[in-house]
Amino acid sequence: MRILLIEDDTILGAAVRDQIVSDGHSVDWVTRLDAAQDHLRSTAYDLLLLDLMLPDGRGIKLLRDLRTEGTVTPVIILTALDQLSDRIEGLNAGADDYMIKPFDLSELSARLNAVARRYSGNPNPLIGIGDLQIDLAARSITRAGKNINLTAREWVLFETFVQRPRRVLSKTILEERLYSFGEEIESNTIEVHVSRLRKKLGHDVIETVRGLGYRLGHSA
Repeated sequence: MRILLIEDDTILGAAVRDQIVSDGHSVDWVTRLDAAQDHLRSTAYDLLLLDLMLPDGRGIKLLRDLRTEGTVTPVIILTALDQLSDRIEGLNAGADDYMIKPFDLSELSARLNAVARRYSGNPNPLIGIGDLQIDLAARSITRAGKNINLTAREWVLFETFVQRPRRVLSKTILEERLYSFGEEIESNTIEVHVSRLRKKLGHDVIETVRGLGYRLGHSA
């Protein structure tokens, strides 16, 4: 996933950013609402992590504006505001989840993945593809009872295909899911990741659509 983190606490923001990156996702981190709006105008994000109290205003206004405009990008609120009325306001404004600071980073990872599964149209974390058994929640893949180990980025790339089984995904789209602004990307990075996935999971799991990109294989 490509995630926009809107958080002005530099210590918490750095910890959340590092957690997201360690999970294999790409993240752009801003500390102000105006910067968030600039990013949203130029980039399609899979999910937003939104603080409510920011130097130039309240995050709840950004959330309401997004929902009024028809933006359906999932939003998880991260805030120290822990009153019931605050939680109700956030959820009624269109948030998909509400986490109160301080929170455990592993729980944040689990909630990110749960929200992503709901928006992909398949909330069930257990999926079978051919002879592969996939647990999206546990980030595990087995074949005949044996675990297949993927790196964090290999997992995110494979999960991107699994959650969009009929779509052809261009190289640009895949790069955006794996890398943040400013990261240097080799021209053949996606090809290398796809090749490694095929070696581990089977050559027919990911199909090349010449001139367009890749998609989950027909057999899958």
